[in-house]
Amino acid sequence: MRRLGFGAMRLCGPRIMGWPDDRENALAVLRRAPERGVSVIDTSDAYGPEVNELQLAEALHPYPEGLVIATKGGLLRNEAGDWTPDGRPEHLREACEASLRRLRIDRIDLYQLHAVDGEVPIEESVGELARLREEGKIRHVGLSNVSIEELELAREVVPVVSVQNRYNLADRHSEDVLEACERDGRAFLPWFPLAVGDLAQPGGRLDDVARRHEATPAQVALAWLLRRSPVVLPIPGTASLEHLEENVAAERIELSDEDFAELAA
Repeated sequence: MRRLGFGAMRLCGPRIMGWPDDRENALAVLRRAPERGVSVIDTSDAYGPEVNELQLAEALHPYPEGLVIATKGGLLRNEAGDWTPDGRPEHLREACEASLRRLRIDRIDLYQLHAVDGEVPIEESVGELARLREEGKIRHVGLSNVSIEELELAREVVPVVSVQNRYNLADRHSEDVLEACERDGRAFLPWFPLAVGDLAQPGGRLDDVARRHEATPAQVALAWLLRRSPVVLPIPGTASLEHLEENVAAERIELSDEDFAELAA
């Protein structure tokens, strides 16, 4: 599997709600991603809501061989765009089956619990995902936005193949979760991978390294993630064909030990 995915969330309308103004551009970006070797496309029933999964099916069904479609359930959206966890087993079953219909498939390659519901023990939530897996509706189970403790509780109930947490050069609070994934050979999908904060300011560490490699700061930020651990699979998102090409090209950047240490400092 190529170690660069695509996060489709930004192809929805403003605030990740509704359809984008340019629907054809969104479809073009989705079609171009696997052409450029993207191996995983990540979405969720909460993006739109529902819009993003419908876009994926319209653009790519029947899906190219080898392309992993990863979606998520367990977050609700309202008209104001708020995100509310719902990890009740009955909701997750309904959400998974609705995603199957929108994506036009019989089995979801990777189904992720989008967030832990503070009102529902995580064991109950992933227990339903385990049952859906046994029924053949899910191939693999993943988690998103979890602590190391929640990961350990979940993996006692069902095999967990991936974790998707916020992680980037400027925010490494999930370092312990990444280390656990690396130890166990579990994929780690950092969301918001291009957040770099002040590092990209002129004269900053990221800016200096980018100039040395004749690359953009975003490309170097992705290259750093790929170098950080062999289990890291970034999923940068964009609604721009130009930025998609730029992100994919980041795989060609080979950071030296000095580059990596300078950025990690």
